[in-house]
Amino acid sequence: MGSEISKKDITRLGFRSSLLQASFNYERMQAGGFTWAMLPILKKIYKDDKPGLSAAMKDNLEFINTHPNLVGFLMGLLISMEEKGENRDTIKGLKVALFGPIAGIGDAIFWFTLLPIMAGICSSFASQGNLLGPILFFAVYLLIFFLRVGWTYVGYSVGVKAIDKVRENSQMIARSATILGITVIGGLIASYVHINVVTSFAIDSTHSVALQQDFFDKVFPNILPMAYTLLMYYFLRVKKAHPVLLIGVTFVLSIVCSAFGIL
Repeated sequence: MGSEISKKDITRLGFRSSLLQASFNYERMQAGGFTWAMLPILKKIYKDDKPGLSAAMKDNLEFINTHPNLVGFLMGLLISMEEKGENRDTIKGLKVALFGPIAGIGDAIFWFTLLPIMAGICSSFASQGNLLGPILFFAVYLLIFFLRVGWTYVGYSVGVKAIDKVRENSQMIARSATILGITVIGGLIASYVHINVVTSFAIDSTHSVALQQDFFDKVFPNILPMAYTLLMYYFLRVKKAHPVLLIGVTFVLSIVCSAFGIL
């Protein structure tokens, strides 16, 4: 461990990561829990440097949606870079670049493989009246929970060892991370923003054209989600509109368009 960060700090960070989704919302998803988990160590690193702490907190409050059981790895990595005073753009870029892949790996391993298999095995035991069923499932889930501390140590150790390489190639890494991050955000738009126009136009008595399937999806799949996301981005960055207002407008538009048979 470094002179600033102790084993106790990293262990505490690992356990605090269990509350990643405590303030989950559809504006920034897990950002609140992520920042809360990191905050004690960030305060220890920045001490009386309030502008530095503020910048770190602001970066951590940006949108993030990753796997809760593996988020400790990302937290440990970022903390090691914060401790070494790495460039803010590099730290932010790595966070944006990694949270998506970590989510994909974690979901594939835990939600879609390990837990379903264990649930099937344990359900079989339980259906036969074997007490081992619920006990085994609980034990596996508990093991996964405590492993988050181990992942946090791994992330911190990898980060410390990689600091020199990162410093030498920080601009290249930041640029690469930014490009990957933009790609991840593009994928998130396609996954989370759904606009389906049900309106169709009759050509004759037997044929009709569906606006969504026969026009928009043929020209540019997901063009409406992308366009609406860019519109919201414009209002946020250029017009400085409040996120809550935009959420409310989206909610009302969805109801109105659905009522009139547009969506």
